[in-house]
Amino acid sequence: MSLLHNKEEIISLFERNFGKCVAIERLRGGGSNREYYRLRSDSVSIIGVYGCDIRENDIFVRLDNLLAQEGINVPGVIAFSPDKKYYLLEDLGDIQLMSLLKLENGKEYARKALGELIKMQLIPEKKWADLVGFPPFSERLVRWDLNYFKYDFLKPSGIIFDEEKLEDDFDLMLNHLTSKGIISGFMYRDFQSRNIMVKDGSLYFIDFQGARKGPVVYDAVSFIWQAKAPFSYSEREELEEYYITRYGSCISEQRIKSCKTATEIEDIARNEGGGENKTEESLRSQMELISVFRTLQVLGAYGFRGLIEKKPHFIESIPYAIRNLKYLGSKGRLKLFPEIERISGILYEEYEKVSKIEKHEKTNLTLTVNSFSYKKGYPEDKSGNGGGFMFDCRGLHNPGRYEEYKHKTGRDKEVIEFLEAEKETSKFVERAIKIVEPSVRRYIERGFTSLQVGFGCTGGQHRSVYCSEKFAHTIKEKYPGVTVRLIHREQEIEENL
Repeated sequence: MSLLHNKEEIISLFERNFGKCVAIERLRGGGSNREYYRLRSDSVSIIGVYGCDIRENDIFVRLDNLLAQEGINVPGVIAFSPDKKYYLLEDLGDIQLMSLLKLENGKEYARKALGELIKMQLIPEKKWADLVGFPPFSERLVRWDLNYFKYDFLKPSGIIFDEEKLEDDFDLMLNHLTSKGIISGFMYRDFQSRNIMVKDGSLYFIDFQGARKGPVVYDAVSFIWQAKAPFSYSEREELEEYYITRYGSCISEQRIKSCKTATEIEDIARNEGGGENKTEESLRSQMELISVFRTLQVLGAYGFRGLIEKKPHFIESIPYAIRNLKYLGSKGRLKLFPEIERISGILYEEYEKVSKIEKHEKTNLTLTVNSFSYKKGYPEDKSGNGGGFMFDCRGLHNPGRYEEYKHKTGRDKEVIEFLEAEKETSKFVERAIKIVEPSVRRYIERGFTSLQVGFGCTGGQHRSVYCSEKFAHTIKEKYPGVTVRLIHREQEIEENL
């Protein structure tokens, strides 16, 4: 089907339910082939979806209904076309949990997401077994994902490896992953912060089409070890422990509720007392194993979407996953898999060379990022170097027009959420980064010492402050050796990141 045809079909479905469509915008998709649109009438905003896989669409709609019944926040399904290729969803806005994890209360959101995940995982199997459309996690699935890593990441990367030894590691990993001791339940399959929306402070879950029965730890690992999630490694390990103890506690509560005699309760207390129980012990060992497996699977996905399909977002994510794999090795989680451990070291060395991040730790480049008001002129270039880049933010939706934001700045949570709900703002900053980044790399290579970037708006308070913050932190994350000076001229704030 053509994009034009799909767009027309979604408009038709919308108008049969809500009247005349006055605006339609195609939304940026993820790694799937589904198409997403935002449609508006004079009174309502709705998300329209086209999916060529009818089975997946049907699974999503059925599971959406079940999860809602079980008290899980999911987008309401408003309409489903007779051919099951198009459906309309409640519009949850544009704020993904990923964008909030860097905030001061980001870790609270993360723990809340894991708590909701456990609620899903403890839904009785009899309620969802006939709704999921995929076979349980199995030896075949493990083989597919491990081969995904080998054929779609390792081989396109040009890394030299011993295939026999790698297959020995795969065989051992497969045996552990499919053993009888694995704790299984409802497996979301793609539980990560980009698939969690935030609306009015509440979390909403999307993209659970791939659900099946499988290891519960897999979903927790997917969330905690998501490559670009803004968690330090100590925070990732804290979230692992939070999930393990919370899940173990919930299981104990379920078992106690099912007891019919005092003796049964005493047996549970004896076996699972003291805050450490057999469930927690099992989850902890499974967490170590599946964190490695999931990272290999992610690298396979990034290889296919990035190295083969050339999608920039996935190419940019590869170094983060490699760094995770290396860290897991440093914690002893690769000790059973010597060839994978050896390969992780090679990949990390190659990553250092390609990214030039570690190589240029001692660079003398200072990047000065300014926010300013055009009413007061361009910021002064104290370096004497001249040049640089200036970006005009005045075309973006202005929070300063609204009374509740007039006394806040682009550093305040409320303004950040307002601007990140406007898709144009993120696109603006992304494009600015793409324009400036080649100069950052070239300045590092040639030993230059100064580069200036500015973001201006009407008052130098909201849009320019937000954009300069986002820009500066992104560049610092990609190039930690660069000194980044952030100056909010009108707010009289100066800091080195």
